Amino acid sequence: MATSHLAILTLLFLSLSSLSHAAERCHPNDKKALLQIKKDLKNPYVLTSWNPKTDCCDWYVVKCDAKTNRITQFFLTKTNLNLPIPAAVGDLTHLQILSLHKINVTGEIPRAISKLSDLTLLDLQWNLLTGPVPAFLGHLKNLTNVILSFNSFTGSIPASFSQLPKLAGLFLDRNRLTGSIPETFADFKNEEISLYLSHNELSGPIPRKLGNANFSSIDVSRNKLEGDISFLFGKKKSLVIGDFSRNRFEFDLTKVEFSEALTNLDLNHNKIYGSLPEDLSRTGIIGLNVSYNRLCGPIPELRRLQTFDYTTFFHNKCLCGKPLSACK
Repeated sequence: MATSHLAILTLLFLSLSSLSHAAERCHPNDKKALLQIKKDLKNPYVLTSWNPKTDCCDWYVVKCDAKTNRITQFFLTKTNLNLPIPAAVGDLTHLQILSLHKINVTGEIPRAISKLSDLTLLDLQWNLLTGPVPAFLGHLKNLTNVILSFNSFTGSIPASFSQLPKLAGLFLDRNRLTGSIPETFADFKNEEISLYLSHNELSGPIPRKLGNANFSSIDVSRNKLEGDISFLFGKKKSLVIGDFSRNRFEFDLTKVEFSEALTNLDLNHNKIYGSLPEDLSRTGIIGLNVSYNRLCGPIPELRRLQTFDYTTFFHNKCLCGKPLSACK
């Protein structure tokens, strides 16, 4: 009888083990990749929940798709790793969102990321990444947003970003990038693009061909860019926010026209001349700075312009009128 009970218990245990294994949603390939990532990151405390005996769809910082049960999202933030991005990230072949935000990963972006053909969001901002911005990112055709801000990337901006048909936002600000803005950026397919390149060491003129693109936001402040940028403005444009401050731009502002959608425009610390256009009255402008230029003439007595204080207009050649000194 005892032998019979033992046999039944053994069968019951094996049955329960089989059911438990069958109930696990996590794909074995994803689990293997995640455990390798954990190993490569020296088993950080933040990944304590990554227990090989449990279902990886229940692990912290990752999410599985409800239908396919493949890992599609990886969010890791605010920890201090000081290690390179593991190449095993590229083995999460169904990944759509990769966000390694402010975790102090080091080194270059691994080529393994080029295998993530489903990727829509790549967020690697606020880290210690170095080397060039890799051109292979331009081959990930589903990318909508690339956020590489606040790192130490060097070299030029890859022209291949223009090959991304769904790209809506490119954030390369706060790095050490050099060279010019690629002319191919005129070929963005998206109807409205957000382009953030501020706080780099970019130089030369912005290619006139970029006037064919439609930027909703553009920030190229604090570079060494020069020349005319009037072609980036216009009534038919969708520009909402434009920051061109602290460069070497030089053009006549007098007859420039603006989009009605414009809310913020910063042109301070350039070599812009001419007078303030009355066309600004057509816009929804709530933020304006044209200080430290070579503008001249009376500030138009427009309600929107009269709401700004003198710091918006000061240090120009001969601008006058409220809120500055009266015109002579």
